[in-house]
Amino acid sequence: MTDATTAALDHLFGVEGKVVLVTGGSRGIGRAIARGFVQAGARVYICARDLEVCQATAEELSAFGDCFAVQADLGTTEGCAALAAHLAERESRLDVLVNNAGSTWHEDIDTYPQDRWDSVVQVNVTSPFFLIQALLPLLRSAASPEDPARVVNVGSIRGFLVPARPSFAYSASKGAIHHLSKHLAAELAPEHITVNVLAPGLFETAMSATADSGVGTRIPLGRKASGDDLAGVAIFLASRASAYLTGTVIPVEGGVGIVPN
Repeated sequence: MTDATTAALDHLFGVEGKVVLVTGGSRGIGRAIARGFVQAGARVYICARDLEVCQATAEELSAFGDCFAVQADLGTTEGCAALAAHLAERESRLDVLVNNAGSTWHEDIDTYPQDRWDSVVQVNVTSPFFLIQALLPLLRSAASPEDPARVVNVGSIRGFLVPARPSFAYSASKGAIHHLSKHLAAELAPEHITVNVLAPGLFETAMSATADSGVGTRIPLGRKASGDDLAGVAIFLASRASAYLTGTVIPVEGGVGIVPN
C-alpha cells in the first residue's frame, strides 16, 4: 500500500484524535464499538452503572490506546446531566456520541408490568434524548460543515421486525429511537451535527441470550454479527466518509430483513 493510498484512506475513514463517548460501553455491543474506536486512535470514554466492570473494560482497552471509564446511571435524566457535566470537566468538545446503553424485558401481555415498561423506555428512548440535549454544547464545539459532530444511536432490527417473544417495550422503544433520530437529524443538521442509527441484528450479548433465538436460524449470511461488523459501521458513521449522511437507519443484521416470508 502506497503512502498516497494510506493518506486517502485516513482522510475518508480515519477517526484518530476524535473524542468519543460510548454509553453502555463496558460489555457487549458497546464494548465492541469502543474497542474499534480505541484501536483506530480515538480518545474514548465508556460509561456504565457498574464502575468496577467499566474500569476493568477501560483498563483492558487502554492496551490499544486512550480509554477512560465513567460511572453513570442513564436510567434517570439526572444521570444524563451528571454524565454530561463530568465530560465537560475533562473535554472542550465531543466529536462522537454513541448512545448504546439499552434495556429489555420479556413477559406475556397479560402480566407485562408498567414499571418494567417505563424502565425500558427510559433507558432506550428518554435518556438518549436528554443526554444529547445535555451534551449539545460539546457537540456544537466539535461541529463544522466539513466534519460534523456525530450522534450514533444504537437501535435494533426489532425496531421494524416483530419479535417472536413478548418484548413489547423493547421493540416499541427501538422503533421510537429510529424515528426520534430522524427528527433530531432534521433539527440539528443546520448546526452541522448528524444523527444516524446503527440497527444490529443478532449479536452475542447477555441481552440477546434472552432474545428470540429463532432469528439465528434465518440469517442469510449464516452467522451472528461480530464486534468488527458493528464497530466498522460505527466508525464509518463517525468518519469523513459519512459527513453527508444524516437521518439514516443502517441495519447490520446479515440480511434478515430480506428473508422471504
